[in-house]
Amino acid sequence: MDDTLPAHAGDPETRPPGVVTVRPARLGRRRQRRSRPHRHERDRHDRQDQHDRPPDTAPPQWHRGMTLLATISLFIGTRKAWSHGIVVNPPVAGAISVCYAGILICGVLALSVRGRRALARVDAGVLAVAIALLVLHYRLDSSAGDEGVFTAQAAREILRGHPVYGRPWPWLFEDTGIGITKTMSGGGDFTYAYPPLAALLTAPVSLFVHSASAATLVTTAALLVGTVVLWRLVPAPWRPAVTAVCLGFGLLPGYARSGYPALVAFALLVPVVVRWPSTGAGGRLGRYGALRAVCLGAACASQQLAWFLLPFLLVGIHAVRRGELGGRAALGVVARYCGLAALAWVLINAYFAVQDFGAWMAGTLLPMTQGAILRGQGAIGISYYFTGGSSRLDFYSYSSVLLLFGLVAALALLVRRLGPALTVLPWLPFYLATRSQDGYFLLMTPLWLAAAATVPGSALANAWQPVIPRLAGSRRVRAALALGLLAPALACAGVAAASPPPLRMSLTPRLTDWPRRGITSVVVRAVNTTGHTLVPHFACRVSEGASAWWTVGSGPAALAPHASAEYVVKPPGDFRGLPGGKHPRIYLIAVTDKPMTITSVRIPLTGSGR
Repeated sequence: MDDTLPAHAGDPETRPPGVVTVRPARLGRRRQRRSRPHRHERDRHDRQDQHDRPPDTAPPQWHRGMTLLATISLFIGTRKAWSHGIVVNPPVAGAISVCYAGILICGVLALSVRGRRALARVDAGVLAVAIALLVLHYRLDSSAGDEGVFTAQAAREILRGHPVYGRPWPWLFEDTGIGITKTMSGGGDFTYAYPPLAALLTAPVSLFVHSASAATLVTTAALLVGTVVLWRLVPAPWRPAVTAVCLGFGLLPGYARSGYPALVAFALLVPVVVRWPSTGAGGRLGRYGALRAVCLGAACASQQLAWFLLPFLLVGIHAVRRGELGGRAALGVVARYCGLAALAWVLINAYFAVQDFGAWMAGTLLPMTQGAILRGQGAIGISYYFTGGSSRLDFYSYSSVLLLFGLVAALALLVRRLGPALTVLPWLPFYLATRSQDGYFLLMTPLWLAAAATVPGSALANAWQPVIPRLAGSRRVRAALALGLLAPALACAGVAAASPPPLRMSLTPRLTDWPRRGITSVVVRAVNTTGHTLVPHFACRVSEGASAWWTVGSGPAALAPHASAEYVVKPPGDFRGLPGGKHPRIYLIAVTDKPMTITSVRIPLTGSGR
């Protein structure tokens, strides 16, 4: 149809009788456009809005400093990744070079922009560069550690409908170079020992990624999501610190690329701990409080570290709500909060519990019951690295549990003082545990930052604290009582550290110079100085970790109390090369499971024989 109007269409006097003119839609749109404000008028309104907007004030200098530190932190580990990329994947290395330019530009802008909003945009740019580097690092190296290998295998078993818990998978570590967790009983842990959520999230990814990289992809994505959520939830001046702690220092990305399920728990705990004193305010959880509870339950179904935060969080929420609402209402809030968290946890675990309840229970508790061999930077180093051993290693475990209970009690007693540190307190007991690796401390460090940024001391000013008769108002006495709650833990740690080694051992190594200098076997003369029957298992130690188990060529399996025996022990492959250096140090260790003991003796390297 021709849209052109006749000449008489707009003049009723010249329109022929009986002719009805229908105005086309295009003309209507033209008139609508004519009725809109003119461009110059719109510009005038925009200028008026900008004039009415409050001025963009200068940011505090410490905010600039935080942005600059976050920018500088992106250099950590980047050169190593670039050097690796030049060899294996030059396009990725080229992208890293572009990120270098982004880092330099962000550094200039951090010190030169004038307003708060401009600096906030620079912070977003720093985060974008950090995310790009995280993705590029993953493209270069997504090889999983033992945690990622176990999670990927568990995901494949879920897809096949097979049981996950209580099933050993030793073939996963054959000729892979991936270390396993050795146990004090002389074996190793080849079963899945984590709650199931990480494996459930990895299962659909395994349909497309047919390797352990499926697990590392999930944990890397969890780190990315957790970082972005935390970055959005904290006040603007704190956002550069989030970028540095989560991505810039390079610690958490390394754990993510290894497939640690704790990164899934971290992402879920972010909304739980941000402004946690507001949980249940006014006696109602609300939608956000319910979301926090569900995230807490899901975090507990991801990795066991979340379990240790739970009692501290409940004590803190109860104290804040009791100060506001009273005892009964506060208990109601905490009960509803726990109920929702428990429901989420049960729903995630239900399938596996119904499938094999005993295996599921044993698997999720395995990190606490497996009796893993000693390792870490905590107090256990006294008996493992600096003395000849200890016959009472179990007291380290006792001290760790006592410290956990003592800290919870101290938090309840001094919640107004210790409440801001609620996200740090749960990790102190690991310092006294027999496995005190720094990963237990640093994996949840972003939660420390979340508390520092969103939980000021004023948020706990009205929190309830128990009134102790005759001690009310005495801060020194209250602090002394809190320290007294920690004394049993310190005493147990002292007992473990001061106990002598259970075996008195003398060593005679058999050395060889072909094909290179090393040890072929060691003759061990051992005396059991304790009143317990000991079943020793032997290994060597050059650095912080123990080697694979040595085989016992001759000697009794068990050594009776105060008895002596001679053992001939051989390294794996009947050869152990000597470490380099002018004065190499290599130790033979003998460990027992029940009771848990360790004896360490330096191997003299002056013997001879083939």
